Amino acid sequence: MLWAVAGVMTLGFLVTMEIVARHYGMPGPISNQVGEVILTPTSGPLLYAGLALMMVVLPWRQRFIALGIATGIDIAFLLVRWTLDSDLMFGNGALWVILGYAFIAVTRRKGKERILLLKGVGLGLLLVAGHKTGDTWLMITSETRPSVLDAYVATADHALGNPSWVMGQVVDASGPIGSHALHLVYGQLPLAAAVFALYQLRNVAEERRFPGHHLVRTFLAIGLVGPAIYMIFPVVGPVFAYGAEGGQWAAANLWPHTPLPIGAPHPRPFDEITPRNCMPSLHTAWATTLFIHTREGSRLLRYAGTFWLVGTLTATLGFGYHYGADLIAGVVFALTIETAMRSFHRGWDRSGFTLVGYGAAVFTALLLSYRYLPVDMALHPWVAGPLLLLAMSSMIYGYVRTTNQWKPRPALVQQPEPQLVQA
Repeated sequence: MLWAVAGVMTLGFLVTMEIVARHYGMPGPISNQVGEVILTPTSGPLLYAGLALMMVVLPWRQRFIALGIATGIDIAFLLVRWTLDSDLMFGNGALWVILGYAFIAVTRRKGKERILLLKGVGLGLLLVAGHKTGDTWLMITSETRPSVLDAYVATADHALGNPSWVMGQVVDASGPIGSHALHLVYGQLPLAAAVFALYQLRNVAEERRFPGHHLVRTFLAIGLVGPAIYMIFPVVGPVFAYGAEGGQWAAANLWPHTPLPIGAPHPRPFDEITPRNCMPSLHTAWATTLFIHTREGSRLLRYAGTFWLVGTLTATLGFGYHYGADLIAGVVFALTIETAMRSFHRGWDRSGFTLVGYGAAVFTALLLSYRYLPVDMALHPWVAGPLLLLAMSSMIYGYVRTTNQWKPRPALVQQPEPQLVQA
């Protein structure tokens, strides 16, 4: 019943996004994904990542068969596209196999086997649908939010020492090697998440059930909920608002060498193409979630999670995609969503409600302070800066303390009392 309700809600959300996108003359997430059954895919690697997640419910022999069928279908599609001189992109085969297993689950499986296979199919399709929905959200933000609030966030960022300007100069000084390395880390965050998700789900086929909570659930929740905040607080980022990437729409060419002067901020019009996808930083939220989940893995995975978190934070600031204030909001947002997902799995109690409510309150306070107190924050950095870091740290402390209390404690084994032996 729970999975049925979740499926209906997800389908309703996707239909709503499709209708809204069509209203603005754009294809929505459903039509985009359906089109990739035949048309040239725009997300080939993502489709194969969805196939990999679906295959965790299959035994090894069927995994090789499914991968072979997907590869064969893609080769056939590539030959046709090469003959027609079309774009050579793969991914149709992966989607065909996922849909094929959905048909098999409905027609050839029964009971728990059907449910398990449908869960695998749903997980694979949701990964792709979540990405498509995110793209639709971004297009909607650029169409419906003609003005951006970058001046407010850039002013508030003075309280943190203008970290985007600082890291931008560091990346420039690192040369092409450092820039390419950071681009690789930033761009391959979904791949790193998919690899660890496969590690978390490695025993699904043997145990015939999914773990109660795993990385993909939180990733999807962040991707579905986060873009809605963009509609409330539209921001494009310093490289667009104050850098060369903004072109004629940039307020000035200041980033990354000249910090924004403190003045009276106001909304500024921007183009209808650039997504307003800065507040909060979802890359930071995803990297934070990856870091949290890798704490439960091997030492190598823990090192990888730390590496991707540090690399993602450096890239988001160093490339001018985000302000420091975005990153603080992203951490609080990630911990709030992760707490909600864990509480949903284990059952809601007072500690879960309290921490989610606290995270929502802190996140709201951050947005309000960025919007209505940016000048005060910039003029009093030694007060506002530590308060921002304290707000984020308090959420981190609350999350660690609460989740440690949720961990099962080992049962104490009572030792039998020694018997006195009388002589």
